[in-house]
Amino acid sequence: YLAIQQYPGLRQLFIKLHPRPVEGACDPETQSCLRHRLAMLSLALLDPDHGYTDPDLLEFAGRFFETMAAGESSTKEIASIALSYVARTRVQSDQLPNVFFDDTVIDYRDDNRHMWQFIENGDEEESFEEPRHAETEEEHQGLPPRHYPEWDYNSQSYRPDWVSVYEALHPAGNASDVDKLLEKHAAVLKRMKQILELLKPQNYVRVRYQEEGSELDLDVAIRSLIDLKSGSQPDPRINMSHRHDGRDIAVMLLLDLSESINDIPVGGTQTILELCQESVSPLSWSIEQLGDNFAIAGFHSNTRHDVRYHHIKGFSEHWDDEVKGRIAGMQAGYSTRMGGAMRHAAHYLEAQKADKKLLLILTDGEPADIDVDDEQLLIQDTHKAVQELDQKGIYSYCITLDPQADDYVNDIFGNQHMVIDNVNKLPEKLPALFASLTK
Repeated sequence: YLAIQQYPGLRQLFIKLHPRPVEGACDPETQSCLRHRLAMLSLALLDPDHGYTDPDLLEFAGRFFETMAAGESSTKEIASIALSYVARTRVQSDQLPNVFFDDTVIDYRDDNRHMWQFIENGDEEESFEEPRHAETEEEHQGLPPRHYPEWDYNSQSYRPDWVSVYEALHPAGNASDVDKLLEKHAAVLKRMKQILELLKPQNYVRVRYQEEGSELDLDVAIRSLIDLKSGSQPDPRINMSHRHDGRDIAVMLLLDLSESINDIPVGGTQTILELCQESVSPLSWSIEQLGDNFAIAGFHSNTRHDVRYHHIKGFSEHWDDEVKGRIAGMQAGYSTRMGGAMRHAAHYLEAQKADKKLLLILTDGEPADIDVDDEQLLIQDTHKAVQELDQKGIYSYCITLDPQADDYVNDIFGNQHMVIDNVNKLPEKLPALFASLTK
């Protein structure tokens, strides 16, 4: 486009080289039409006589021209328009393996994947909460997927880019509901407060006898001066400094939000989801009191093509009404493809600057999905994910609410797990477990 502005005669050359996808040629019932839609948008930006009538396409083409006319466009802004168009027009069939390629291959172009800015660096909440002008909620949640490998224990090899993880901020509910849960468990919070006081670090400690430091250590300096005056060898370590004596830890709490947590456990009156909300709330309050860097996310899956990763609290967010609202609004559904979700959580943990990194997984069952018949496949893949995280310096620990978990949880996490037989005790046990893991 910029070349055409400089050399208008290039327009006809580019138009001749560009394929002309026909509107309506792709059947969204049986085919993935994403490439087809993007190729039409590309032609619409190039050829004023494209003839397309789709309102979304025309709107985003207009956005492009307005941005370029403003004269302050950047690669990031143009990529944002393209991403927003993909999000607005996205349909479930875009994930189908049968991709419509007719008239979508633009041979003359260079590989311009470097123009796309995926969410890799920095905190995810900053990426999601950046103002997007007039974008809709659908666009807000419709970022391209991130692909992860999956371990096949039969072939003892990875299936590359096998799992597609889609991420979004979790929709919010009523924050006051969480405040009521905290009031309900006031006794637990009171006991936790006593434990937390013991865990809280001192702010700074003095480091003495330094040759280089931020301050002069007067006692040592005076002794060195006396030694110098008396002809003895003075101690050159006359400075001191202060270092932070705090807990340097980053924690990610990963919640299994699969359909089964909508069940009411035997002998209980609340669903497992409600008990999870009651547990996560005092735990989050406790971690906030300690000042630890922590995040919360939930996940569920509907085949390998659709693993949903919901951000509930980001590392740079505080325990406030927005986070409480997302916890109150937690919903469950679908299945439990755990390995891909753990790898994605590790992606964010790796970006944190901390000496210790902890991934806590709260689940009520074994890894499973509707497109996997061999139950060992996802169990072994999750075990492989635990090993991968361990190699990256991330400690994984599973809290399972499945009384039958002994049959499989040890195969996945080794001794890095706890089975909570009485789910109703979860709100009390979860904060205490965190305290014991991080003391």
